[in-house]
Amino acid sequence: MRRTRPPARSRAAASAVALAAALPLLTAAGQAAPAGAPAGGSGLQAAFAAAAERHGVPESVLLGVSYLQSRWDGHGGAPSVSGGYGPMHLTDAATALAESDASGGHHAHGTEDPRGDTARPLPPPAPADAPAPAGAQDAPHDTAHDTPHDEPRTLAEAAALTGLAPAELRRSAAANVRGGAALLADAQRDLGRPASADPADWYGAVAAYARAGNREAAEAFADEVYAVINEGASRVTDSGERVTLPPLAVTPDTGAADALGLPSTPRDPRVECPRSVSCAWVPAPYVDLGDGDYGNHDQARRPASQSVDHIVIHDTEATWETTLRLVQDPEYVSWHYSLRSRDGHIAQHLAGEDVGWHAGNWFVNAKSIGLEHEGFLADPDAWYTEAMYRASARLVRHLARTYDIPLDRHHILGHDNVQGPTDASVPGMHTDPGPYWDWAHYFELLGAPLRPTAGPHGGLVTIAPEYAAHTPEFEGCDGPGTPCAPHGSSAVRLHTAPDHDAPLVRDPGTHPGGGASSPGVNDIGARASAGQQFAVADRRGSWTAIWYLGQKAWFHDPARARTSLPASGWVVTGAEGAATIPVYGRAYPEAAAYPEDVPVQPVVPLSYEIPADQEYVVGQRTRAEYYRAVTFDPAGHQVVRGEEYFQIQLGHRVAWVRAEDVQLRRS
Repeated sequence: MRRTRPPARSRAAASAVALAAALPLLTAAGQAAPAGAPAGGSGLQAAFAAAAERHGVPESVLLGVSYLQSRWDGHGGAPSVSGGYGPMHLTDAATALAESDASGGHHAHGTEDPRGDTARPLPPPAPADAPAPAGAQDAPHDTAHDTPHDEPRTLAEAAALTGLAPAELRRSAAANVRGGAALLADAQRDLGRPASADPADWYGAVAAYARAGNREAAEAFADEVYAVINEGASRVTDSGERVTLPPLAVTPDTGAADALGLPSTPRDPRVECPRSVSCAWVPAPYVDLGDGDYGNHDQARRPASQSVDHIVIHDTEATWETTLRLVQDPEYVSWHYSLRSRDGHIAQHLAGEDVGWHAGNWFVNAKSIGLEHEGFLADPDAWYTEAMYRASARLVRHLARTYDIPLDRHHILGHDNVQGPTDASVPGMHTDPGPYWDWAHYFELLGAPLRPTAGPHGGLVTIAPEYAAHTPEFEGCDGPGTPCAPHGSSAVRLHTAPDHDAPLVRDPGTHPGGGASSPGVNDIGARASAGQQFAVADRRGSWTAIWYLGQKAWFHDPARARTSLPASGWVVTGAEGAATIPVYGRAYPEAAAYPEDVPVQPVVPLSYEIPADQEYVVGQRTRAEYYRAVTFDPAGHQVVRGEEYFQIQLGHRVAWVRAEDVQLRRS
C-alpha cells in the first residue's frame, strides 16, 4: 500500500485557516496582531522577520510563500515527496531520492482490482520498473510537468547565495527561511526590480519561486500566495511555535511576471478545470489491445448516461514522474486528475464524462471522478503541500458545481472509504489517503467547514478531532510493527468499551477469520475519520459510542477537547419485523431489471451482521445501476436501472441498503 521511507521525524502538523480568495473567507484562528504589526513571539516568527530584513524582502511575502509550501512546518528536516526541505521547501531532489526508494504507484500494491467489475477482469498491474509504454512519449508535452531530472535545485542556489551549508539549510528552520528570502531577493534582482517594501511589487519574484515550466503554473502559484497575504493566517507549527501572518490588503502588480519570459500556451479545450488553477491535458489512452481486451478506461456520456455522485480522493504512493508514466500506460489503470505536490499543478487524464478505473468498486467508478494527489499515506513528512490542498479544493468546488455534488463526506470520499463490492474484495481494498490527510482543513478550503448542526445532545455526531493536537498512535510507517512518529491526524480510534485499554472494535470484513483490528496505519477496521457522521449509541463520561459495523464503538470525546460535533440528519433502521439489515458493497439492480442481452449481476449482501434496531446515517438516496461496459466500442454499453437504495456510513467505509429493507427517519 505504500513506499517505505526513512523514519518520519515531524511532530503534530496543525490545521491551517487561510483560504484562497475565490473561496469563502474564514477568520484566522488566534489572530494576534493587526495588519502591519511588527513580527514577534516565537523563534520561527523572529527568523522570518530577520531574514526579510536581511534580504530586503517584505515579511508578508516571505511568510506567504512559506505558508503555501509548508504551512510553516519544518518536518524535522525530512524531504517532501518532491524533494523539498524546510519551511521554504528548498529543493534538493538528489539528496531526497538517495534517502528513499522508488515506488510503482499505489495501484501496483495489494489485491484490489481498481476496475472493481468481475464482468471484465483486469490484466496484472504494471511492475514498478516497467519501461514507458509505447506511445506514451508521443503524448502532448506539457512543460509544467517536469520529471525529477528537471526538478529545480533551489537548495543549492540558496547555499550559494547565503554561504550556508546545504546540510544546515536542510536541518535548520531559521537557515532555511534565510535561504528562501535570498532566493526571492535574487529573483527580484534578476527581474530588474528594486527591493521594494511594498508587497505588491514582488509578484514576479513570487511567480519565479515556483520554478514552474510555464507562465500559467507560475502565476497560479503567485495568485495563491497573494490570496494568503490578503486573508492572513495563524497557526501553531510542528515545532510547537505560533506563527502569524496578519491580513494585509494587497493588489499585486501581475504584469511583473512578463519579465520571467516563461512560455504561455492556450489551455487545451479538453481541460475541465477552473481558470484559477494551472491545468494541462495529459490523456490516458483508450486503446484496443485485441482479444476483447482494452484499456485503460471506459468511454461514457456522463451525466447524461449516469449521474456523477462522488469525488474520490487518492494519494499516488509514487512520484509525479511515475504517476504520469503509469496513467499513460494502456495496460494499466486510470483516474481523472493528478495533482503535483510542490505547486498544485494539475494534469487531467480523462474527460469527466468518461469512467476511470481507480476506486476498486465498479458501481463507485461508474458514478465518480478520481483525483490522485502526489504523496504517501504512511509518510506525512513527504507532505501534502498547502499549494496542492488549495488547488485540489478549487478543482473539487468546480466539479461539485458542474455535477451538482454536495460538499460533504458522504459524497467526497477517500479511497479508504470506498467499500469492497463483495466479501472477497473487502480485505484488499486500498487505504489511501490515510489518517494523515487533513479532512477538516480540506473542507475549510472547500468552503464547507465541519460545524455543529444540532444541540449538545444531538442524535448524530460528526467526527472532528483537532488535527494538530490529536495524535493517536499508529504503527507500520517504516515496516511492520514499528511505531509511527507522533503526528496530527484526522482519525479517531474506536474501542469495544469506554476505556483506552479496551480492545479495538473488530471489522470482520477487513479481518476475516477472526483477526483483531490493530493500530496499523493501513488498518481502517477500528477507525472513524473527520467529517464522517454516525448515530450515537451511548454516552458515558468523556466517551461517546456510535453504531459501527453492527456494534457499539467507543471513542474518547472529552468536554474540553471534543473529537466530535453534534449533528442531526436522516438515519435508517431495519424494516418492521426484521432481525437484521442486509448491507451491500454496491447498489446493483434486481434480476428482473436486466434486459435479455445483459447478464444479471449478483446482488449478494456483505457478511456484516447489522441488528435491525441500530441506526446508520444516510448519505444519499440512489437508484440501483449497473453500467455494462465490456467492449472497446462504447456503442454497445448499457446502463441498467432498478430499485432504490440508501447509501449509509457503515463503518470507516460506506455501504448500501435496499430501501425496502429499512425504515427512514430523522435522528
